[in-house]
Amino acid sequence: MTWILIIIVGGILGWLASIVMRTDAQQGILLNIVVGIVGAILGGLLLAPMLGGGSITSGDFSLPNLLISLLGAIILLAIVNLVRRGNVR
Repeated sequence: MTWILIIIVGGILGWLASIVMRTDAQQGILLNIVVGIVGAILGGLLLAPMLGGGSITSGDFSLPNLLISLLGAIILLAIVNLVRRGNVR
């Protein structure tokens, strides 16, 4: 059951991150899910130790963990834009 919630919340977070980074027209639902989950892992590894929290992949869906996962997804899209286009946007 936790994996289903991670997929759903990861898809929503990936969609929100793609709206913030203006890449929503280029992505479908599958890529939004991948960006949300990989971004949550990235946020959990990079941001959680600094900000004191976790990510959605830990199974805790509190507001701080959702924000850390969203920031991780935004950072992931910024890195992809930087590599692909040469600018963050």
